[in-house]
Amino acid sequence: MRFELAPRTILLLLATAFAVWLLIGLLPVLFVLVVALFLVGTLGPFVELLERRGVKRPYGIAIVFTALLALVVAVGGVTLPSLVTQAGHLLEQAPGFKEKTATFFARSRFTAPLADSIRNFHGPSKDVAASALAFSAGAAERIGYAVSSVFLALYLMIDRDRVRGGLFAMVPRRHHVRLSRVILKLEEIVGGYIRGQLITSALMAVFTFVLLALARVESALALAVFAGVADVLPYVGVFLSVGPAVLATLSGSVVWTLVVLVAMLGYEELESRYIVPKVYGNALRLPSSMVILALLAGGTIGGILGALFALPVAAAIRMLMEEFKLQLPGEAVTDADDAVRAREQHAQTEYEARSDGKGSTEAAAIAFEIADRAA
Repeated sequence: MRFELAPRTILLLLATAFAVWLLIGLLPVLFVLVVALFLVGTLGPFVELLERRGVKRPYGIAIVFTALLALVVAVGGVTLPSLVTQAGHLLEQAPGFKEKTATFFARSRFTAPLADSIRNFHGPSKDVAASALAFSAGAAERIGYAVSSVFLALYLMIDRDRVRGGLFAMVPRRHHVRLSRVILKLEEIVGGYIRGQLITSALMAVFTFVLLALARVESALALAVFAGVADVLPYVGVFLSVGPAVLATLSGSVVWTLVVLVAMLGYEELESRYIVPKVYGNALRLPSSMVILALLAGGTIGGILGALFALPVAAAIRMLMEEFKLQLPGEAVTDADDAVRAREQHAQTEYEARSDGKGSTEAAAIAFEIADRAA
């Protein structure tokens, strides 16, 4: 029994393999594009709000990006000096803390070997320079990607009409209104995701500040802001949020150190089990179960970045299924679906009449106007 592939099938397989290879090679570029689109979806509504208040679009973009830069500088100014100071204090107190810990474990014969191990531990001493150099190179590369994303987002917002026109020129006109609806809904998803991030980060910052203020930690505000920012990162965020807060209490009472550790871990558990599904479920219109499954799937497939983009991707997939009327097994067509199809047909008829003879840029503006009015 022979198995033969047609030449067309072979070419299709080769083209698919080449596309996958090219996609893997261009992952950094794809990451820059995705981050830029997130920035556009996040900052775009603020620019449009200024436009509606009479501010010209270039000035509105300049105001919004300047405000973003000021916010980043302010957060860095509040957190970084305090964190550096805390790190310096911890390094100064490290020998005393190590001896105190070793003495505590040496009280029992069962833990005495652990006390000897703590006293003999002198920290990493080999290849420190090589590790620091590798970390610096990786950090510089990520900063370069971040800066590229910001400038690409700035270009996309400044030249929005021509970008939309170029995109619409590659799509048949019978799909222009639907494409406009998809883009507007994607912007809504990004906005909902960012709102969810802001809510969860703010709650983490407030909780950390109250807890550290009760523990009388000097840099409570800076550590709380850092915890709120770090809360954005899946998986590693828990270490970046809990770690500095606990370390800041080491110079005080051991009881407060344990209280802060248990309280922070308890809040992290509460956030992952209840707050995140509730907040993002409402913001992205996803069931709580789907939020948890999307985070797990994204983290399994793509690690930290996969978990970071899992929720908007899940919301986008659901939106596309609804937009293209992909019915799941067991679903039936309702009168509401027929009404939606009638409105979409009316919008398409209006678009064809108004865009007749217009260029792609003008046609794109008309399509977005119709889609925005019908939203």
